[in-house]
Amino acid sequence: ELQTDGNRSGHLQNGELVFGPEVNEEVIRIIAAQLAEIGDQFDKEIKARVVNDLVQHFLNENLSGEEITRRMSEAVEGLARAIPSDMERERAMLVLAMVLTKKIANTMPSLLQRVFRTTVNYINQQLHNYIVRMVSA
Repeated sequence: ELQTDGNRSGHLQNGELVFGPEVNEEVIRIIAAQLAEIGDQFDKEIKARVVNDLVQHFLNENLSGEEITRRMSEAVEGLARAIPSDMERERAMLVLAMVLTKKIANTMPSLLQRVFRTTVNYINQQLHNYIVRMVSA
């Protein structure tokens, strides 16, 4: 798995850093570069209204984590409908979720932790198998 800084995650075992299953790091970097390029394109197309609506949901502390994740999912799916059909739907949804996270955090930095946690939950629930296939290919 990648950390947000592009490095592989690991954990300490007997005082030494141990990485997860071996993966081709060059493949990971190529995938990350492709996703970043797609994200730059999507960034320009996402309307401020979508971001502001999500900000309001994240600010509502009465909404559960599941409800916030559902709202994020609805926003991503709505945006994905406008994506050209030549792009893999799952790839578009992954990038859209990450771009929305960035835009929300830039709009309201105090929401970063909650938005990040929600995005991770959304990706784990909706796109985990796609990510495994993408990295394994």
